Amino acid sequence: MNAPVSHSTVSDTSRSDVQHSETRINSDKPKTKTRLMSLDALRGFDMFWILGGEGLFAGLLLLTGWSGWQWFDGQMHHSQWHGFTFYDVIFPLFIFLSGVALGLSPKRLDKLPMSERLPFYRHAIKRLGLLILLGVLYNHGWGTGVPADPEQIRYASVLARIGFAWFIGAMLVWHTSLRVQAAIAIIILLAYGLLQLYVPFPNGLPGLFTEDNSINAYVDSLLLPGISYQNRPLDPEGVLSTLPAVVNGLVGVFVGQLLVNTNISACKLSSDWIKVLLLMIAGCLLISLAWLVDFVIPINKDLWTSSFVLVTSGWSIVFLAIFYALIDVLKWQKWSLFFVVIGTNAIIIYLASSLMNWQYFSQSLLGGVIIALPQNWQQLMSVVSLLLVQWLVLLWLYRRKIFIRI
Repeated sequence: MNAPVSHSTVSDTSRSDVQHSETRINSDKPKTKTRLMSLDALRGFDMFWILGGEGLFAGLLLLTGWSGWQWFDGQMHHSQWHGFTFYDVIFPLFIFLSGVALGLSPKRLDKLPMSERLPFYRHAIKRLGLLILLGVLYNHGWGTGVPADPEQIRYASVLARIGFAWFIGAMLVWHTSLRVQAAIAIIILLAYGLLQLYVPFPNGLPGLFTEDNSINAYVDSLLLPGISYQNRPLDPEGVLSTLPAVVNGLVGVFVGQLLVNTNISACKLSSDWIKVLLLMIAGCLLISLAWLVDFVIPINKDLWTSSFVLVTSGWSIVFLAIFYALIDVLKWQKWSLFFVVIGTNAIIIYLASSLMNWQYFSQSLLGGVIIALPQNWQQLMSVVSLLLVQWLVLLWLYRRKIFIRI
């Protein structure tokens, strides 16, 4: 993995796998790299809400007074504990998409000489390490800086979880068959669920699924250095809950493998539409299964329960099926440029959202115009201006083919 530099050394973790592979496994025939515009567009759609899109509905409510916007605004906040909202799928969707990229261009290293494997291993380790470091930087952004005291640093992060999920997923893709990967995914979900339901731990009872009485918090207290998120007993990106997040990535691998499968055909439908149909069926089945499991193991983002993996994987598949059908099958691509611009530099703009005060820039450029508007327009236009400033920066990078890669 290359460290970030001022010009094109970027892409986010998943795009680099699809479009920017620097090495290839030796083979008699060169391997064709699969590119899906829908992958970049969906990644950009995912990131859009983190960059400020979640504020649009509150602004629309103030502007129109229509009470229906309240429901949409409610979907733009994480569940307080048990339950599920649209905003809860944003993080797992990113992990899922990194898995899709692995599945689109799978590499088997286990039969290669060690000398040919080492560049891949070194790259994977460097990528993981860099994501952990950038996650620490993100945690302590907005002008505070990383504390000098190691015990006051929050090491767990969104980027670290993405890094671990990708790293473990890559090792499985590089060394095992698809059947073994599927078996491992099922075993992880079952073992993790049974662990939370039945395994006792000091000063706690299994199966309660509360913040201060969970085996997740206990494991974090043993293995996670530094502080937890907001100094809570449970870190939502803690050690134990990173394991089921690997399954979100593996589900993405399976979907990626399906999308590059050239042997799918049936009746009068093209193979692409068969893939869309299969994805929609699989997504709906996983969502239904998740709500059945919810009766035993509640859907919970902070604990990243097995039912949460199922419901987020299901919705991730449904979203990709829709984007794939519209963009890569029907070729309705012009509208997707807005999201593609974001998706091609997703991680760097995510990191910048912590290190830069984008609200300051948008107010500096457009604040006078916004203040001149009627009061009921001002909140909505503040959100639009915030998104516009960030998007224009990303468009500048996109037009110059600067994709910051990790």
